[in-house]
Amino acid sequence: MSDTAIQTSGLGKSYRLGTARRGYDTLRESFGRVASQAFRRAHQPPDPNERLILWALRDLSLTITDGEIVGLIGHNGAGKTTLLRILSRISEPTSGWAEVTGNVGSLLEVGTGFHPELTGRENIFLNGAVLGMRREQIRRRFDEIVEFAEIQQFLDTPVKRYSSGMSVRLAFAVAAHLEPSILLVDEVLAVGDAAFQRKSLGKMGEVASRGRTVLFVSHNLAIIQSLCQRGVLLERGGMVADGSIGETVATYLRSLERSATGDVLSRSDHDGRGYRDTMVCGLGLRDARTGVEDVVVSGNPATISVDLTELVPLIQCHLTILNSLGQPVCSFDSQALAPGDERLKDIGPHVECEIPSLPLLPGRYRIDILVRGRNQIQDGLQAATFFNVEPGVIGGRPSPAFGVEGVVVLPHTWRLPS
Repeated sequence: MSDTAIQTSGLGKSYRLGTARRGYDTLRESFGRVASQAFRRAHQPPDPNERLILWALRDLSLTITDGEIVGLIGHNGAGKTTLLRILSRISEPTSGWAEVTGNVGSLLEVGTGFHPELTGRENIFLNGAVLGMRREQIRRRFDEIVEFAEIQQFLDTPVKRYSSGMSVRLAFAVAAHLEPSILLVDEVLAVGDAAFQRKSLGKMGEVASRGRTVLFVSHNLAIIQSLCQRGVLLERGGMVADGSIGETVATYLRSLERSATGDVLSRSDHDGRGYRDTMVCGLGLRDARTGVEDVVVSGNPATISVDLTELVPLIQCHLTILNSLGQPVCSFDSQALAPGDERLKDIGPHVECEIPSLPLLPGRYRIDILVRGRNQIQDGLQAATFFNVEPGVIGGRPSPAFGVEGVVVLPHTWRLPS
């Protein structure tokens, strides 16, 4: 008996961009249109203005064996979610094939697989049936699912009235407790609160320890490395690395560094959720005391500057500093107002975040950015820029250059015996 859980060969998925909406055709009109398109393709040169084809996946061959916990990583738009949708049988491939051996539990987006008109109770049984579970098996795990999801008082309420957090909790509880042989998870745990995220990660660790196959997508590399033994790196729809999770993460971080050296506006990994009325066209960090770009002395004041293509109403900015392993260190959000914040008339499409003292240990760091405007996400970039921190002085105490743990230095005072 084969121990292969997931296998793909030459897998490809394409989408046609800019497809015009068409009304209903008669059968004669449909045949006529197909025939005329075939004739044009055979007798006319390609039209440079013809609608573009985007390959979200291209020629992907992958084998995952039973019991493997695999982390799927890559830039925005690399094809990670597309692969999971094909494996979940939500989408059909354009080329190649994918074979999944065993029942699959998918957690790809909020409320995946739920019927909005049915109650939480009814959806638990519906999802269990879709996973191939017998009614008696579902009843046996029912109380555990409800307790884990924390929706006891809303159990007989239609799911369409659930918040996104409630839907995620219930979807994860069903997928994790009904014991599918293969579990596909795509970043949705970020929707829940911190307590639920911790509980979910503990449950995923328990699921993995029982020998089930897990394919996990997340931009949080710390979580990926704690859960997975193997990593697969996708880039522009193709696989560029497949190996131990440590080696794959290192390859991914190097690719982020390469991306950050090019033109920001031309990068292909801008956040796909963005409305793009305005986009990030430049980002940098400057030591406010020395004036040096992309290098700051530990403890010195620093300024993060963001250039945008257009000025739109209600501009807000969220910045996250991450360490060399991709673990978040701290974040700055302009929506959390403070007395010193200002909105200036003559600043144009430009945002600045001033940091009175940057208490980071020496090392290499990166900045991720998310821009909101018109009350919508406009743009976002992972690793928009990188910077180095050099040894300095924080609160009168020299910051150590090496041999210490952590990423920050907090001002402190000792009381010791003479």
